[in-house]
Amino acid sequence: MTLPEPIPWVHLLTPSEAEAWIDCCNYDLQQCIPQAGASGCGVRFSLAAGGDIFLHTTQEGIVLLDVTPDAQWAAPVIAAAADIAQPDTQIWHFPDDKLIQFVLGLSSLVASTTMVLQHDFKRNRKRIALQR
Repeated sequence: MTLPEPIPWVHLLTPSEAEAWIDCCNYDLQQCIPQAGASGCGVRFSLAAGGDIFLHTTQEGIVLLDVTPDAQWAAPVIAAAADIAQPDTQIWHFPDDKLIQFVLGLSSLVASTTMVLQHDFKRNRKRIALQR
């Protein structure tokens, strides 16, 4: 399957802008998610200096990040932006009340985003994406 072209990122400057982007993204995901069998829906942030970060929020209010090996350089920024400790794994977990801080802190590093309808947050990954 050929993935669609990513959407260029517009740098967010305020918490209100980050919150509006999250709300818009959430709305778009709800419109696109298949009603049955969808898991790991979210956003792929492609970083300007290389690497990808996959973001998914659970119904329990947990943010899951899959920081790919070539995006590990951004780990200190993620930890500082979300005010959390850097984990020893590729998969990060933090409460969704840190999501606005995360998006705002990451904003200057992002080149583009792609809506992802399925992402396996395990070693063997399957990714299906839609343009956002």
